[in-house]
Amino acid sequence: MLAHSVHRTLTRTQRSFSTSSVRNADFTHAVIGGGVVGLAIARKLQKREGTSTLLIERHGSVGTETSSRNSEVIHAGLYYGETSLKTRLCLHGKEMMYDLCRQHHIPHMNCGKWIVAQDAPQMEALEKIHSFASSIGVPTHFVSHEEGKRREPDVRAEAGILESPSTGIVDSHSLMQFLEGDFEEHGGICAFQSPVTKVEAIRNGAGGWAITTSSGNEESSITADTLINSAGLGAIRISNMILPPDRHLKPYFAKGSYFSYSLSHPKPSILVYPAPVAGHGGLGTHLTLDMAGRIRFGPDVEWVDDPTDLRVNDRNLPAALDEIQTYLPGIERSAIGLDYCGIRPKLGKMGAVASGKGFQDFYIKKEQGFQGFINLLGIESPGLTSSLAIAEEVEGLLY
Repeated sequence: MLAHSVHRTLTRTQRSFSTSSVRNADFTHAVIGGGVVGLAIARKLQKREGTSTLLIERHGSVGTETSSRNSEVIHAGLYYGETSLKTRLCLHGKEMMYDLCRQHHIPHMNCGKWIVAQDAPQMEALEKIHSFASSIGVPTHFVSHEEGKRREPDVRAEAGILESPSTGIVDSHSLMQFLEGDFEEHGGICAFQSPVTKVEAIRNGAGGWAITTSSGNEESSITADTLINSAGLGAIRISNMILPPDRHLKPYFAKGSYFSYSLSHPKPSILVYPAPVAGHGGLGTHLTLDMAGRIRFGPDVEWVDDPTDLRVNDRNLPAALDEIQTYLPGIERSAIGLDYCGIRPKLGKMGAVASGKGFQDFYIKKEQGFQGFINLLGIESPGLTSSLAIAEEVEGLLY
């Protein structure tokens, strides 16, 4: 609860912050949102000397929304365009993620990925990805038909295979458990069951920030020198509490269902993605692995209005089965069933790759006219991969 968190913090010795800090604030930093990105940011800020950071989360534990309902892929950075934040933060975040996982024994696997083409237009898309990857220093190479059949005989790729050796997977739950533990070990405070109901910018942030939460019949408020909005599916709602009406945004939600496979064959040992389609809200119904080697498929894309609707439905299952069978023809369709779903926060019904119209980059800004406020909107894939680099980005904006 927020009030208990404040009490614990205020019993500690008062700390120095900076010449512009609000000396009477309860915390130097308040981070709204306990997903993987919010955790990474809070951990990074708490490690600065003389800081106290509060992580405010509306649910009872960290990472219960988008951060734990995804493909758990460590992305290579192949899809987002040369100048985008997504590319820069994904490339840096990928290396940081592998380093962190190795150092702290967080379960992960650098398994690699195949992007497969079935016809000439799809092969052209692969060639563009390869050319782009080469231009930004990301390793990719084409796999011959013979090598493809030898390594993964069950995978169909009529026109070609592009391999990304730096793609991998991570146990997102173990990662978030580590980030939470490390944050708290350094003195950070987590306030769970604390949905934010009001945010006040004191003198447009120059006097700090007052954040009010409500839990049941209890309402609590704290003050902080700076405010970071990393609320994921709720980030636009928080942003609209703060910014004037002419800067309000409408949230969009891309729901994606995942499908399990109950048989032991076919069972590739590498991630398999179809060639990307420009303007599509995702990267196609791809094959991913978990740390136990089980395969799963997804996500599809369904635009929804309710970000809490996590019911899995089979509306798109026939189309997903058709897409899966283009690259894994030997599957038993009846063995593919509904598994779980996740929802990605979007700033519009835009594509997931930079090659088409309407690509939406990460929105990470120090909002003009509001001192000490960092706004993070539309943080979807590759948010997991980029999380540690996003934390560095936010720290750089503040300092």
